[in-house]
Amino acid sequence: MHTITLASPVEHAGKTYTTLTFREAVTGDLMAAETYEGQISRTAVVLASMCDMPLPAFRKIKAREFSRIMKEVGHMLGELYGSPEDTTGD
Repeated sequence: MHTITLASPVEHAGKTYTTLTFREAVTGDLMAAETYEGQISRTAVVLASMCDMPLPAFRKIKAREFSRIMKEVGHMLGELYGSPEDTTGD
């Protein structure tokens, strides 16, 4: 488990997300992403699932926060998603 405090909280459906706690990805997280095209979209789906955040809320996370999340928890995605650098373009 890894907890990240968002620099810019996200509001969605009457709830404010200030911290996200990620668990290691499981096969079901990866399967949920299969219907999406594009590496960033699939990665976002997996990450949202890993922290139990609705995807519409996760989509509101600022790009710089997404990059930081990838750097901190990218290793928890599994080998199918490569290294964080492969996903964020660093």
